[in-house]
Formats: sequence, C-alpha cells, structure tokens
Amino acid sequence: QVQLVESGGGLVQAGGSLRLSCAASGRTFSTYSMGWFRQAPGKEREFIAAISRSDDSTYYADSMKGRFTISRDVAKNTVYLQMNSLKPEDTAVYYCAASLMVMTTVATAYDYWGQGTQVTVSS
Repeated sequence: QVQLVESGGGLVQAGGSLRLSCAASGRTFSTYSMGWFRQAPGKEREFIAAISRSDDSTYYADSMKGRFTISRDVAKNTVYLQMNSLKPEDTAVYYCAASLMVMTTVATAYDYWGQGTQVTVSS
C-alpha cells in the first residue's frame, strides 16, 4: 500500500502562485506513475497533469498547459505541482494519486489517492 499526503494549499490572490507537494510512503515510489487532479464544488474530478514512473515524461490537460507544472523528486519520495497565474476558477480541492498503469489521465486507473488540499483563489 502507498500513503499519499498533499500539502501547500491555501488562500492566494488572483495572479499569484502556489506549489503543492505530495509526500509518498509505503511501496517503492518509483514503481508508480503519478497524477494531479482537482475537484471544485458541484463538479466532477478533473485531470490536471501526470508524470511517468520511468523517465519523468509528463502530460498535461490542454487547459492547464503554460500555467501548471508537474515534477518528481524520487530521492524525497515527493511529487510537486507548481501553479502560476492562478485564477478564481482554479479554486478546488487538489488531489495527488498513484497508479501502477502507464501514465494516464483516467481517474479510475489510479490505485491510491491523498486526502486533498484546498486551494482558494480570491479575485
């Protein structure tokens, strides 16, 4: 089993930046591809970005390109999401997830999920 704990969320003004962290424990971190998702009130969970378990290849949802960046530090067992130029519509709970599948955008393909961290962007 893998345990995932997100941190770094909070309140930020529009145009600001946040860096989210997801610390992993349990099975070997490098075994899993990792993803970030978000869920706003009344909406379905939305894919943001994913990073592979092998060569750190990345994939982004089209709407996230240019503002959000996913990265991975295997030595620290941590995956990050750098968020820049934040907008009020980015307000949501942000989740990290781990998958034994190849890098994927499908939420149901992920095996483990963190509890989420709240990001609120004020106008």
